[in-house]
Amino acid sequence: MIKRTAFIATILWVSVAPTAHAELVEVVWNRGGAFTQDRQVVAGKFVEFCAKLPAGQKVAWSFETSGPTDFNIHYHVGKEVVFPARMSQVARGQDTLRVEVEQDYCWMWTNKTALPVALKARLQR
Repeated sequence: MIKRTAFIATILWVSVAPTAHAELVEVVWNRGGAFTQDRQVVAGKFVEFCAKLPAGQKVAWSFETSGPTDFNIHYHVGKEVVFPARMSQVARGQDTLRVEVEQDYCWMWTNKTALPVALKARLQR
């Protein structure tokens, strides 16, 4: 419950912080077990999609961006950040996340360029 509360507090903070310009989106699966998003990653900022996943879950993921982004899938254990996937300066990617431990997992794209980047992403459990 504490982790969920911290997650929701983070979402609320990001949504009201006027200078953040980052987006933290909670994954909501459709009836077919998919989550798709078309977003813009503001120059110098990030977009992050997060979901609590049980151990044993598999999530196929893919994305395409209109420019290079740093991409990762991560979760937190205390102050440590664990990265099941990480890529630098890529415009597309795909793979399957195999969840080993129940956690709040986040797919994150960071735009280090001076221009906004269009993002199309799909997660399928």
